[in-house]
Amino acid sequence: MASIMPTEKASDYIGDELSLFADAVNWKNYWSNTLEPLVGDKVLEVGAGIGSNTALLRRRNQQWTALEPDQTQANQIRNSQPDDENLKVICGFLSDISAEQQYDTLVYIDVLEHIEDDLGEVNAAMSYLKSGGRLIVLSPAHQRFFSPFDKAVGHFRRYNKAMLKRLTPNNASIEKLFYMDSVGCLASYANAVLLEASMPTKKQIWLWDKFMVPVSKVLDMLFNYSVGKTVVAVWTKTD
Repeated sequence: MASIMPTEKASDYIGDELSLFADAVNWKNYWSNTLEPLVGDKVLEVGAGIGSNTALLRRRNQQWTALEPDQTQANQIRNSQPDDENLKVICGFLSDISAEQQYDTLVYIDVLEHIEDDLGEVNAAMSYLKSGGRLIVLSPAHQRFFSPFDKAVGHFRRYNKAMLKRLTPNNASIEKLFYMDSVGCLASYANAVLLEASMPTKKQIWLWDKFMVPVSKVLDMLFNYSVGKTVVAVWTKTD
């Protein structure tokens, strides 16, 4: 049975984008199929939200710990997979995990931009990885696209490749660093500069997911993943 461990550090999540993007099937399949082969057997997912990304990335028999500081969302993960013995749900932060725990992979999907001390977080994350283990980060790209939406859901920043590269700890090397969703840059530009919207509409999400993402899958390859509204970094622990 999936277990949940509460901590007194639990906090409410201020964003409302999780349900809004729940039906972005093409996008979720695109990035998860790209990242899933990089995920090891023992995984810590930081900021697991309502568990939608957990379901996308997990393979059968993986030992998966979903770490989520919002109690309601942590309970939602547990309730969605109540009989899964390989899934542990912890309500809390990275500091609530025992330092003795060592994982093959740590995953931050649309999470690092919510953490003010991102450098401290990345360095701390490395201490939970086995030698040769991977830290995988997926985040919104390009500060020039920072919009009222980013502010509304608690983002401190958007990233580019140089910003993520500067976060590299001394005991790690960058294995992969690339952009995704080249066509989606148009949607991000419209939201940040033209619309100045605090939250995209369901229709806007549907149009982007239905028509832009499939085109991005083709163009991203042609552009060698050098352009996109999302950036991915994969670090490997070297000691």
